[in-house]
Amino acid sequence: MAKPRIQTHIGAHAVRQALAGAADRETIATATRYLLQVLTDAAPGPTVEVRVPPFGAVQCVEGPTHTRGTPPNVIEMAPATWIALATGGVSWADALADARVSASGTRADLSALLPLAWH
Repeated sequence: MAKPRIQTHIGAHAVRQALAGAADRETIATATRYLLQVLTDAAPGPTVEVRVPPFGAVQCVEGPTHTRGTPPNVIEMAPATWIALATGGVSWADALADARVSASGTRADLSALLPLAWH
């Protein structure tokens, strides 16, 4: 059974609230999950796992599939960093340089996909 999708108007509203600094935990969770959904729509595939604990994790980007254990291409960050990256508030290079993103694996690079067209 497929996960329920976050409707665009609900997700975009949550993102706007998060960007304005007026978001509670539930709204930040919705914004995070919505932006992860937009990422998987833009780059479907099984190659890179993007983790934004505690709110979500997705697999995206076309390429080889892993079947057991930890995936070879993993990106992890805090929700605030993910929201900033996805909306263009911070660049991929700056987030990596500031150690706000942990990225391991040869394909663990979202720079060509960010910022997302989320609204």
